[in-house]
Amino acid sequence: MDLYYEVNGNGHPVVLLHSGGTDLRDWAFVAPLLARDYKVVAFDGRGTGKSPAPLKNANYVEDLLSLLDHLELEKATLIGHSIGGQIATEFALNSPERVSNLVLIAPSLSGFNYSQEFNAFIGKINEAAPDIEKMLERSLSGSLYGVVMAGPHRNLMIEMQRHYFKRIMEWPAFEMVWPKPPAIERLEELTTKTLFIIGKQDFPDNLRVTDCFRKAPHIRFVEISDADHMLTLTHPEDLYHYITDFMEE
Repeated sequence: MDLYYEVNGNGHPVVLLHSGGTDLRDWAFVAPLLARDYKVVAFDGRGTGKSPAPLKNANYVEDLLSLLDHLELEKATLIGHSIGGQIATEFALNSPERVSNLVLIAPSLSGFNYSQEFNAFIGKINEAAPDIEKMLERSLSGSLYGVVMAGPHRNLMIEMQRHYFKRIMEWPAFEMVWPKPPAIERLEELTTKTLFIIGKQDFPDNLRVTDCFRKAPHIRFVEISDADHMLTLTHPEDLYHYITDFMEE
């Protein structure tokens, strides 16, 4: 196993999948709370944090399977944030026997048609490359980071994104490989008990993803009114209580 990971706590295994533009520090405040009750695994996705850069097309779903096998976890609860939620959803659709519960925090979704506004936002960030400070300025001025950038964890958010942008400059050309058909066409098949948490001040596209997930048969929704996309940093206590209540039912 070449991915960097950390394990803390004891009990039922919980695997944390971080958002894009961050690393396992996305869970800096949530993981210690969950480790009171569970065996918590946090890891850096390929190309982020302390994990190696992709040397070929990256299959994050296969990476997750390899991690579970390496740790000899036959079944675990998956908690995914943003693209981590997309990975967790794909994994639950393709290996449901390996997933006890699914918690999705502002997830992205394969096959979702993102808006021109969102694509323009990402395009402006990419156009600033390789000027990392300009990329940071354009990224973190986005509405999906409004709450976190006005709060006490602003510096951590900046540190994670700066490190992420430095890492992606090292990556060779590669593509992300996702299962087919895309998850948006299979949400009716998502049989795993699921908790979906979203901040009301997130980007509009991420709020629209919420409606797509209403097709899932065993899903519960929680909206946090004063949170943006980075509610892992701004609302860890709320997440802990929602997640533990959900898992202990």
